Amino acid sequence: MVCIFKSCHNLLNMKNVLYLSYLILLSTILCSGSCSKGSGGGTTEPALSIELNPANGSNQAPAPGPDFPLTVTIKSAMPSGGVKIEVIARQDVAGSTPFFTQTINSTSTVNNFTITNSPRNVTLRVDVTVTSIPTPTNKASGSYTYSRK
Repeated sequence: MVCIFKSCHNLLNMKNVLYLSYLILLSTILCSGSCSKGSGGGTTEPALSIELNPANGSNQAPAPGPDFPLTVTIKSAMPSGGVKIEVIARQDVAGSTPFFTQTINSTSTVNNFTITNSPRNVTLRVDVTVTSIPTPTNKASGSYTYSRK
């Protein structure tokens, strides 16, 4: 009877070791999904959101030109290190060379540009890309078309 008791006691200790092992494994799995990795203290930057004037996706009526205003407004929270705004204007034909490019770093929510030297009598496309400086994978973009009489 003493042998049976010792066997049961050893079996109970093994179960406790197994339960403890499962508990440690479960804790590790749960923490790996919720613990932060990398620098930045575990905070993630909100996705960039922008508004263009002229409006994103619009097709503007022909205008005399030669200069055309553009306003890029950052609607989301501004990243701590600011944003890079890239404006490229070109003829709306695949493979065309840009006639206007401007890239600025900014911490302002409202950013004004003037597209200059627009060619006449062709459809032109303006592409705007805004990229977070601290998180380059956080981007927003938009475009519109216009033409100069």
